[in-house]
Amino acid sequence: MGLVSSRMAELGLSLPEITSPSGTYVPFRMSGQTLYISGQVPRIDGVDAYLGVVGQDMDVAEAYQAARVCALNLLARAASALDGDLDRISAVLQLRGFVNAIPAFKDHPAVIDGASDLLVEVLGEKGRHARTALGAGSLPRGFAVEVDAIFEVQP
Repeated sequence: MGLVSSRMAELGLSLPEITSPSGTYVPFRMSGQTLYISGQVPRIDGVDAYLGVVGQDMDVAEAYQAARVCALNLLARAASALDGDLDRISAVLQLRGFVNAIPAFKDHPAVIDGASDLLVEVLGEKGRHARTALGAGSLPRGFAVEVDAIFEVQP
């Protein structure tokens, strides 16, 4: 068991089952030592979760949990790209989070903190990253949150 797997077990976390992309794109792309992960939504073991508009259908605390699920899905995608070896991640370079929120909503960073916090909990200092947190008028399939990421990995 690797360091990241051990840390996840300590936290009571496990990588979820992930589904195939639902469109004409790939779930990840590797270029040199850079791993790009396509946007991940809060799907739990293949089941859509956290549907709705933040500030209308759910509060910041619930949306924060949705972002944590997105981050777990990012790690599951990374594991599939890295033959299961998350210890190859040397840094999370960038995280972008999108929040399906009412127009007056202003706490996008607090929502995306869910993903950021999870990555730091699991990866330690390697999980610290540059970040963007944006509001969206809607997201695919009515999800409340979507997150994508760029990782630096070891060969």
